[in-house]
Amino acid sequence: MLEPVSLKKLDNGTYEVDFGKEISGWIRFKDIKGNKGDTLDVKYICESPLGVYRYIFKGTGKESYAPRFTWYVFRKAVISGVHDLSEKNMTAEAVNTDVPIDAEFRTSNPLFNKINQIWRQSQLDNMHGGIASDCPHRERAPYTGDAQVVCTTVMHNFDAAAFYQKWIRDMRDAQNIETGYVPNGAPWQPGCGGGVPWGAAMNIMPWEFYLHYGDKKMLEDNYFAMKEQIRYMLTWLTPDSTMLAQRANLNATQPNYWLNLGDWAPAFDIPSVELVHTFYLWRCADFTAKAARVMGLQDDARYYSVLAGNVKKAFNKKFYNPETRSYGDFGSNIFALVLGVPDDRYDDVVATLKHEISVKYDNHLNTGIFGTQFFFETLALNGLNDIAYNAMNQEDFPSFGNWIKQGATVTWEKWNGADSRNHPMFGGGLTWFYRILAGVNVDAERPAYEHIIIKPILDKRLPEVYYSHMTPYGEVVSEIRQTGRNLEMNVTVPVGSTATIYIPVGGNTSEVTESGISVRDSKDVRFERIQDGNCIVRVPQGKYKFKVDNQ
Repeated sequence: MLEPVSLKKLDNGTYEVDFGKEISGWIRFKDIKGNKGDTLDVKYICESPLGVYRYIFKGTGKESYAPRFTWYVFRKAVISGVHDLSEKNMTAEAVNTDVPIDAEFRTSNPLFNKINQIWRQSQLDNMHGGIASDCPHRERAPYTGDAQVVCTTVMHNFDAAAFYQKWIRDMRDAQNIETGYVPNGAPWQPGCGGGVPWGAAMNIMPWEFYLHYGDKKMLEDNYFAMKEQIRYMLTWLTPDSTMLAQRANLNATQPNYWLNLGDWAPAFDIPSVELVHTFYLWRCADFTAKAARVMGLQDDARYYSVLAGNVKKAFNKKFYNPETRSYGDFGSNIFALVLGVPDDRYDDVVATLKHEISVKYDNHLNTGIFGTQFFFETLALNGLNDIAYNAMNQEDFPSFGNWIKQGATVTWEKWNGADSRNHPMFGGGLTWFYRILAGVNVDAERPAYEHIIIKPILDKRLPEVYYSHMTPYGEVVSEIRQTGRNLEMNVTVPVGSTATIYIPVGGNTSEVTESGISVRDSKDVRFERIQDGNCIVRVPQGKYKFKVDNQ
């Protein structure tokens, strides 16, 4: 519920109210007066008009009203048909499916905090009826691609277990029983464009759900659908064992561009569609193999592991250019590193990516929604976290900060501001905040945070990072403070969980203590080793205060 931040009476007698940020919902009027038959009209200020909000007065004294059967998208509204309106007569009520926020993220960088904040608002604005739409005003469509690209970020911020139980079931129910095709929108597809990364939701989301919530039944319920989606994908194999979908409309002979997208909403241009399709065939096969292994289906696990391996080989053979030492621009090298490149070209690809982002694009991202999901973490995990920080910290095009600089209170569909200005899909890249800066990671071997891997990758420009999240076992906390050459790291491991903690010590000789006692001597901390600039320890449930004194 929001109170007005400003209310002014215009020259024509109408009122303009501003609630400070964009929401989906309505204005609730309280104790307003009008003569019988007078009409209260509300024009919500929105890029995509959503019908009329009109109330006819009874004329019986003070009256109150709010709609019940739809929602509007607005920050501001113009109100007419009522006299003597004041701020106390109205509040804005945000309306969305009940998905409680169960995490807190903050840093010493206000821009990072704001980016997380506006994405959360956009995500909530789009959650209605147990699905998430692409935008809450113009299309209101349940795109499966938008779903899969951002689901991990959602699960790091909200209690979304019931929400995804319902929506993933919708996707399974919408699957074509003859072909295995999963539509671009589910449970319905009224003109939803998309392509291979959209249908891939059927394989990606159950696995990510299992990792986060530890619910094996999610895999059991969806495993057949996961296999069927791969069966459909394999109909588009090329002679090179890559994938290039060429889906056409019913009774048509030519492919429909809008049914065969690769990446979408790029900063500059899109990578090879075939490269992106092949990447998602590998990702779906890999996740299905992992799901089979969890359920003890060893023959299936071997089959899908071999399939994933063959697709990976085909990807690396077809798309790498040894002369440019690159898989291509616009996120292609990001996709390649996520999939995995041969050891003998790894250093070259990382060097190419470093030059590509830091020099060619002047420390800006160059990706669409699917590339952006992996962009920041992939840079960080390949020794380029400083460049990831630079890109997230930008305030000109293309960047989250550029939207905020233009007044955005939610995330947009396009980096250049075109089309919808309330789209949560780019939030897929924000896992960098929680899994890299704060370092909180799930262990696939002991999911649902039964065993937590806390491995922050630091940047000296960020003195403070805090992330807490309510896991199925309880609250996990990672709080990091850097002061000069020293570091404090406060960690909470929930009841029933254990954690492996990587405490950054750098290359210097360091003394690492927990609550004032050396980690080598502490009875509650098991020191393991110093490796790659980290002091690695294992701990049971509890609260820990680590301190690093660099000599």
